Amino acid sequence: MKIDFTLNGQARSLNVDPLQPLLTTLRDVIGLKATKEGCGEGECGACSAIVNGKLVNTCLFPIAQVDGAQVLTLEGLRETPRGRCLIDALLTAKGVQCGFCTPGMVLALYQVLVNSPDVTQITEHEIRVGISGNLCRCTGYGMIVDAVNIAIEQGEGLW
Repeated sequence: MKIDFTLNGQARSLNVDPLQPLLTTLRDVIGLKATKEGCGEGECGACSAIVNGKLVNTCLFPIAQVDGAQVLTLEGLRETPRGRCLIDALLTAKGVQCGFCTPGMVLALYQVLVNSPDVTQITEHEIRVGISGNLCRCTGYGMIVDAVNIAIEQGEGLW
């Protein structure tokens, strides 16, 4: 089946099995390796990507559902000022340890920030709820939460 979509701002057209997970398409067909397969059951968030403004678990998301959609992965986000700001904030806060969860975590944090009506009012609870679908076994989450506050402070005007 032919699938047309926009990936990280660029039009893509692929002939693939419509039931193939988006994760397989991103990693094995297109070669974008930031999106990871963790649990393969939609529980860990390592495979997160943003489809039409919503965070999805690509391991459970059939490629047919991205036909006509906008898809954003870490590779695309890191090329933007917001993405660079958030990644720098994670590094400053030491919110990256082994790095396996980091691509999905960055996308989840990005969603928290862009969906907030006023980032200066984001609470720790809202951040933790926003990343609740992403597991990190290394940092204990405190430094990841701190990174959001650093991104807000250093990215004044971006959010």
